[in-house]
Amino acid sequence: MSATLTVPSRYCGPPESGNGGWTSGHLATQVTASPGRPAVSVRLRTPPPLDRPMQVRPGDDGEALLVDGDVLVASAAPVPPLPRADLPAPVTFAEALGVAGSYAGLHDHPFPTCFSCGTDRDPADALCLRPGAVPGREGVHAAAWVPQESTPEVVWAALDCPGAWALGVGGRPMVLGTMTAEVDALPEVGEEHVVMAWARGSEGRKHWCGTALYAADGRLLALADATWIAIDPSTVRPVGSAT
Repeated sequence: MSATLTVPSRYCGPPESGNGGWTSGHLATQVTASPGRPAVSVRLRTPPPLDRPMQVRPGDDGEALLVDGDVLVASAAPVPPLPRADLPAPVTFAEALGVAGSYAGLHDHPFPTCFSCGTDRDPADALCLRPGAVPGREGVHAAAWVPQESTPEVVWAALDCPGAWALGVGGRPMVLGTMTAEVDALPEVGEEHVVMAWARGSEGRKHWCGTALYAADGRLLALADATWIAIDPSTVRPVGSAT
């Protein structure tokens, strides 16, 4: 296996690096899953550069390594299925739309140009998810989503940031460390969908969450577990600032 992978600037997270979910999903397409290992786990080692070709190299046991010169950017490997027994029940699209006004990113967003949840992005060019807290369900958030495109990378991006907001990323900047996702089916373009997200605990700078993508009829399309790492707020540069 040998391939070149580039993260276009459209798919940024922080303004100068790739969206963690989209980048992870892009690398996951280079991994061959199996019935025993249908999910893919991606570990991000350093911020993915934008608009620069990177190499995908084979690792051990089906692993794919994403490298930028001599720097290991990320690694991906097939893993056993994610547990599904205790997934939070989805809300309706209307309910998810109704909590969008409580989206904390409207008032305090560490990365407003983010492809997945940025408030400075055009809905015609980004997901613009607005995960809000679900009343009466502590730690559970929901986001309404009508996909304009449907690819594995976009699904990973949709499963990415809502989890951070369920963890309280507003006022506490975090970056994605590890994301494991299992995609059963791609969403239908132009149809109503809901992304559910929930906090799963914290220890020091590490924070864990789960996310799931549902069709309007309640069908589970994809799910993910993620580990987020809290970063020093002083290291977050305003959009347009110098490198």
